[in-house]
Amino acid sequence: MTTAAWWFRHQSKQLIRRLQDPRWSLILSVSPDYEGLQSRVWPTHIHRIPQGRGDLGDRMARSLRFTSGPSVLIGADIPGVTRKHIAEAFKYLGSAPSVLGPAHDGGFWLVGLRHPSIAPKDIFQNVRWSSQYAMIDTERTLPRPVAKTAMLHDVDTVEDLQFHLKSGACR
Repeated sequence: MTTAAWWFRHQSKQLIRRLQDPRWSLILSVSPDYEGLQSRVWPTHIHRIPQGRGDLGDRMARSLRFTSGPSVLIGADIPGVTRKHIAEAFKYLGSAPSVLGPAHDGGFWLVGLRHPSIAPKDIFQNVRWSSQYAMIDTERTLPRPVAKTAMLHDVDTVEDLQFHLKSGACR
């Protein structure tokens, strides 16, 4: 657990540094709510919001609805994501109401909505999280058509982390 916590902190710090860009605003959706909002681990210049209760879908929907314009949501476990990937997702939202970034394991590393404040009430409902069906199930809940970005790897297991460490994606 200590090694995983260290990696997550290091990865999050690198991710924030790598993705800061004047074309968009970064918002951290933190958990646990109170501790995440008070923590000195996160940069103070980046706005934080609490994830709140519920399953992953409930927390993601709440985070997206917090925003007012085109928004993309990613996890902190995507070592290969770059500004170019995020810019591409926003570009897709210019012509599609939704965007997904597929992951190699059947899940996804990014989800975005052109109009998150009016997201469908059933968004992210009945999704088989942490399975090979997560992206397919999620896509069914999104406004159509759904654009797709580049496929990236995420880190869900020790094996995933070892893959990234060997490939040099985690530095």
